[in-house]
Amino acid sequence: MTDMNITGKTKLCGLIGEPVEHTMSPAMHNAAYREMGLDYVYVPFRVRPDNLGRAIDGMRAFNIRGLNVTIPHKVGVIPFLDKLDTLAEKIGAVNTIVNDNGILTGYNTDATGFLRALLAKGIEPRGKKALVLGAGGASRAVSLILADSGAERIIILNRAEELDWAYELAGNISMLYNMDAKAGQLNRESLDSVMERIDISILVNATSVGMTPDVDSTPIDDDLLRPGLVVFDVVYNPLGTRLLRDAETAGAETISGIEMLVWQGALAFEKFTSQEAPLDLMRQEAIRQLEEHEE
Repeated sequence: MTDMNITGKTKLCGLIGEPVEHTMSPAMHNAAYREMGLDYVYVPFRVRPDNLGRAIDGMRAFNIRGLNVTIPHKVGVIPFLDKLDTLAEKIGAVNTIVNDNGILTGYNTDATGFLRALLAKGIEPRGKKALVLGAGGASRAVSLILADSGAERIIILNRAEELDWAYELAGNISMLYNMDAKAGQLNRESLDSVMERIDISILVNATSVGMTPDVDSTPIDDDLLRPGLVVFDVVYNPLGTRLLRDAETAGAETISGIEMLVWQGALAFEKFTSQEAPLDLMRQEAIRQLEEHEE
């Protein structure tokens, strides 16, 4: 909650999902509003899937300025919106909605947040070969933005139970971007083959492997990591996953999932407020929240 008085002029933003109890978005956004002196407040709303349409009607009825969208609504919310930006349409998922006088536009700042986190480290995807582990929502955002940014080649590996997701995603990317995206099963044999045959520059873990409480797990064995590789783990809890620790030991460059989290929040903040986000403050607040949860 902000320290400002809430009045009839206060603009309301928030998050819809199920669950929402452990989200860090309210802390990040409200800290940013305080820092910027903005008359905004950000509130999480737990919304069941069968109430999603009514929740979006409520966004219009209550003149809510902006909503972030988290699991399980990123795809299901699309039919209730008036417009999608080009990237969100390609990805087929929305995590940010902006209300302009009752016209609701969907965006995907997960994808742009991932890209901005890469660029902030001086890593340009254009011409690079990327290996993405996983084929769920995070992988869709990551894989599409890598292709959109000119990656030369993208390989998507996923577990056997949802292998069709990987093939579908690779097929969509190949069609949309006229490139030969490949898919396969996420196992040691495939990882050996890809890492040996292809000069992978960017490795992204877009699975939940290594997330708290499963902190001793990693999606790729440490002997396959090497100097010159950029390893981006979208998992942000814990901050230092086993994958990132192994990658650092191997001499690879690492990027924590906290960067994607903070950047997607900052980009949503800017769409809601038309102000430049205080990125460092939002990062500090997210890390503080994570450390409190860990304790």
